Amino acid sequence: MNSTDPKITVVVPTYNERDNLPKIVDLLAALPVPNVHVLVVDDNSPDGTGEVADKLAVDGPIPVGVLHRTAKDGLGRAYVAGMTRALDEGADIVIQMDADLSHPTTAIPAMLQTLAETDAAVVLGSRYVPGGAVASDWPWHRKALSAWANFYVNTILRLGVKDATAGFKAWRAETLRAIDVESVQSNGYAFQVEMNHRVVRRGLRIAEVPIRFEEREEGVSKMSLGVQIESALVPWKLLVGRDPR
Repeated sequence: MNSTDPKITVVVPTYNERDNLPKIVDLLAALPVPNVHVLVVDDNSPDGTGEVADKLAVDGPIPVGVLHRTAKDGLGRAYVAGMTRALDEGADIVIQMDADLSHPTTAIPAMLQTLAETDAAVVLGSRYVPGGAVASDWPWHRKALSAWANFYVNTILRLGVKDATAGFKAWRAETLRAIDVESVQSNGYAFQVEMNHRVVRRGLRIAEVPIRFEEREEGVSKMSLGVQIESALVPWKLLVGRDPR
């Protein structure tokens, strides 16, 4: 690492991910990328994930910070808190990724290269561009729901991206400031859509690199009916310019 290497902060929201978190940190540490930091945003996990994160902050293989939140109030809120902290701490690039090992860390170098060599404001890890894929063990109804959600969002908002609900992204710090990330109110998949919409609305470009999206290895999905309903309503609210709240 030298003084010209950009500071890269990977924001990882957690809730009951004590088994997965050390694996993610090890995978990030193994990347051929300098100056990588991890910021864990833990929503008071009852399984002790916060304590695991604190231990990694002391003796982890790369710098790990921990933001402890007192309540579980949604993935979007956790990402906003983590991204805001990362910007305050001087990150040049902020990567958002889930804690369930569904996002392949091996795609990060390609995402960073795309940021470095193009004018992209943000780079998505995309399941639906050539070379991308979803887990082979996904049941048909999950594949259908994912494909339908992307068709639905793009039909309404014309985002011009193949994977509008992707949650694996590499952001330029200036992009997050330009879209005023602190004011984003949506949660779940709707958070991903609102962030993309803000980028497109400001005339900035979204790039996509292919990833294979895997099923989580440990724990259970956090998807709820409320998240699904919000995800259906938010595109229409964004279209007419209303506050998604």
